[in-house]
Amino acid sequence: MEQGRTGAVLEATLERVTYANSQTGYTVARVDTGRGGDLVTVVGSLLGAQPGETLRLRGRWGAHPQYGRQFQVEDYTTVLPATVQGIRRYLGSGLVKGIGPRLAERIVDHFGADALRVIEEEPARLAEVPNLGPKRTRLITAAWEEQKAIKEVMVSLQGMGVSTSLAVRIFRQYGDASLGVVRTRPYRLAADVWGIGFRTADTIAAAVGIPHDSTERVEAGLQFVLSEATGQGHCFLPEADLLARAIDLLQVPADLVRHCLVLLVAEQGLVREEFPGADGELPTVAYYLVPFHRAEVSLAAGLRRLAAADDDRMPAFAEVDWDAALAWLHRRTGVELAAGQQEAVRLALSERVAVLTGGPGCGKSFTVRSVVTLAAAKGARIVLAAPTGRAAKRLTELTGVAAVTVHRLLELRPGGDAAFDRERPLQADLVVVDESSMLDLLLANKLVRAVPPGAHLLLVGDVDQLPSVGAGQVLGDLLAAGTPIPHVRLTQVFRQASRSGVVTNAHRINAGSPPQVRGLEDFFLFPTEDAEEAARLTVDVVVRRIPARFGLDPRRDVQVLAPVHRGPAGAAALNELLQDALTPARPDRGEKRFGGRVFRVGDKVSQIRNDYDKGANGVFNGTQGVVTAVDAVEQTLTVVTDEDESIRYDFAELDELVHAYAVTVHRSQGSEYPCVVVPLTTSAWVMLQRNLLYTAVTRAKQLVVLVGSPRALAQAVRATGSGRRHTGLAHRLRGRPLPAGCARTPATVPGDFADRERRHAASLG
Repeated sequence: MEQGRTGAVLEATLERVTYANSQTGYTVARVDTGRGGDLVTVVGSLLGAQPGETLRLRGRWGAHPQYGRQFQVEDYTTVLPATVQGIRRYLGSGLVKGIGPRLAERIVDHFGADALRVIEEEPARLAEVPNLGPKRTRLITAAWEEQKAIKEVMVSLQGMGVSTSLAVRIFRQYGDASLGVVRTRPYRLAADVWGIGFRTADTIAAAVGIPHDSTERVEAGLQFVLSEATGQGHCFLPEADLLARAIDLLQVPADLVRHCLVLLVAEQGLVREEFPGADGELPTVAYYLVPFHRAEVSLAAGLRRLAAADDDRMPAFAEVDWDAALAWLHRRTGVELAAGQQEAVRLALSERVAVLTGGPGCGKSFTVRSVVTLAAAKGARIVLAAPTGRAAKRLTELTGVAAVTVHRLLELRPGGDAAFDRERPLQADLVVVDESSMLDLLLANKLVRAVPPGAHLLLVGDVDQLPSVGAGQVLGDLLAAGTPIPHVRLTQVFRQASRSGVVTNAHRINAGSPPQVRGLEDFFLFPTEDAEEAARLTVDVVVRRIPARFGLDPRRDVQVLAPVHRGPAGAAALNELLQDALTPARPDRGEKRFGGRVFRVGDKVSQIRNDYDKGANGVFNGTQGVVTAVDAVEQTLTVVTDEDESIRYDFAELDELVHAYAVTVHRSQGSEYPCVVVPLTTSAWVMLQRNLLYTAVTRAKQLVVLVGSPRALAQAVRATGSGRRHTGLAHRLRGRPLPAGCARTPATVPGDFADRERRHAASLG
């Protein structure tokens, strides 16, 4: 160690990273100074540093009250090792893709201390190493060059708070032009690079000297506000709302924001649309990002076109004897349909577009099976789909006809374009889509565009569940008052389902009544008011109590659904606790640390963005799977998804994955699990709403366990929430002016049904 003019200088080899924040780069690590003795703790920004590298660290020594003496890093540079032993270790550490410990040993044995110079200056000579062919030589050379280039970008971005993973993505987006884009057009990053939002781009822009009140900055801020709103489910923002959010974000004068908004509409295609007010109210001036406006207009027109088609691909049902058809169905299945189910079957097979909705236990699934059975009997070409792999598997089991995800059905390509559209429609006479409450605006539009004229489209889902994660509330808008889409809502709970505490309590919650939590064999509450105790109790319930009493596998059969991501009983904290309990670190279990997470073989994980370049037809937000391999040499991690597809991730792409032992209720939509465990705490108060709890409970097939605060449970049942999303689809379908504000989801359970369910549930207690 030497003493520099601005503090201490420490040269050491990075042994392991104890903690790293992928957003800020703040790292806690252990290093070897090469002087013997214990490893030294270093803390600070170590963007890009990898275990095995020799670093020259500048900073100062300090003492932590709990962890003792540590070196606080202010900046660092990488120092290539000079000794044969150091080079062997450096190359074998996994820093260079394609080189593992054994190959590193062979390279160093052949070239000695000259190994790094050969890779740098004469990479073709690697072919001299025994059993190292030209293909591997090219891969190693490319990896070395990419690593050098990425390192240069990371060093340049180090003072701007950009994480290692984002620096890698910037380089892969722009290549050698990366630094030029960062320095001259930093707001492009927010549009072009996944994981970089306006705030990160704004920090970089300030660092390179772009003025606070520049037109470029304000326009980027307005677009960010609209983009963030689509992430909250809105298709547009009213003018007043957009201006207020942008002024709060940008902290610039309102006149400047208005001026830039006019420029965006005139020069960059932002869409301004005015909807007349209702009953003398002022008009709603709506601002859309172009893709969402196009999708909304296209979806409304597509649905109208399908519904009004002259052609009919199932003409046999136009004049069918329904009494005879339903009698045949009864003989075939042994089950007699209720009146509402019969109406739904007639509607699906006689109307070009129809919607079937209803809660659990009301017979939606058997109705769909009946529709498919009758259509198949007439030789119809049937296509079944659902938004998630789990839902598609369930639909296949239900009907006996192969179902796929909507993404696979449409064969979505890089960029999000579908292989099937109006010019190349699906070969189908009947298209059935289950779990349609999950369909967001963009996906619904792609789907409807692919349905051929004359085919029948049946959308099935529970409109009382949470709306889609993406923008829009398509199912709710189709069922809104005054829209011309035929629909049936099933309300009768069948006798067998009524014996289920899960079904009964789902309807109680939906009707605004507290669930029955005593005396049932499939619905429980473990009360505690303390959030941290709720987290510990949740883990105990998942890991020990449920397997002991019900024989369910805690990883395969049990899913924790949290109202929120953050907090002591949020999904993030519970994932750490559940991973420690279910997939602890072991010498024989491969793992990879990325940012603040550790991914291990056996981990339950979930994709958090649409990636159209992976797999046969892309991997999509919400797809779950299990980590099956970690390859330190090739720097890849392999996940087998719920659709039984094996997907490889480069280590630099691991910010696309999160652990999924616990997920938020929003991310669980469309999935179904044998058992659901729901932590409810007052720390999640803002998110505790009826449709969220209802959605969580209806994800369970056999068992629901609530853990936490009775007060939080009461709040979740009581709070209906605004449920308001700014959408124009219902207005466009009606062909009438959109009332000021936005579309609303229709009423839930009719009052008489709610009263009956209250009486029924009370009788169970």
